[in-house]
Amino acid sequence: MISVRNILAIAVKELRSYFASPMAYLIIGLFALLFGQFFYAYLDLFVRRSAGMGQMGGGPSNINQDMIRYVLMNSAIIILFIMPMITMRTYAEEKRSGTIELLLTSPLTDLEIIFGKFFGALGLYAAMLAVTLLDIALLFFFGRPEWRAIAAGYLGLVLLGGCFVSLGLLISSLTKNQIVAGVATFAVFLMLWIVNWTADQSGPTMRAVLNHLSIIDHFDDFARGVIDTKHIVYYLSFIAFGLFLTAKSVDSERWRG
Repeated sequence: MISVRNILAIAVKELRSYFASPMAYLIIGLFALLFGQFFYAYLDLFVRRSAGMGQMGGGPSNINQDMIRYVLMNSAIIILFIMPMITMRTYAEEKRSGTIELLLTSPLTDLEIIFGKFFGALGLYAAMLAVTLLDIALLFFFGRPEWRAIAAGYLGLVLLGGCFVSLGLLISSLTKNQIVAGVATFAVFLMLWIVNWTADQSGPTMRAVLNHLSIIDHFDDFARGVIDTKHIVYYLSFIAFGLFLTAKSVDSERWRG
């Protein structure tokens, strides 16, 4: 039986270990700075465009489609670079310091350990996203954007981050070197990001496969405020598969130990 209490205990321990060093504050600060830069740039563009359309007698601009969507899409690019910094230490550091043996011989199941580390890393990621809500709050203070579309966008970011964390855990469990884990994780993330760049030059079947495999293509609808169950199924399946492979990797480590 999987104990929720054990999972939460490991998640809290992981989260505390992040904030015990400057890394968590550096990651959150960097993400907030870059998000704020994109937010300001697209807000300024939106205001200028809206003013120009008003002078020409055009219809009103949609802040969700003309600004927030692009802010969230660019945030996903930032996440591509930052997430390896979060996941690279999850197992690699345990192996380097020699605490992996203690962890594997403790009265905890592999799944409890994996879920604990997963939710611990996801907790830091959630803290990153929470900071950006201060920027979004300004839009509600000065205007009336559609909150459901924003919620859909953030749901997509959470699911996207969950995929990155599950894959990062797997790669970190395969090495004891954090740098190797970080570089390998980024390389795999990037491959999943650009896998459909050659889709237009492929046949119909291969084009459909490549577009389905692209991890960012499934986020586009979320950024536009549309929640499609096929995208949710894709992300949840990706997370489950990543955690499953991590469990197999950890199990092989236990047998080797």
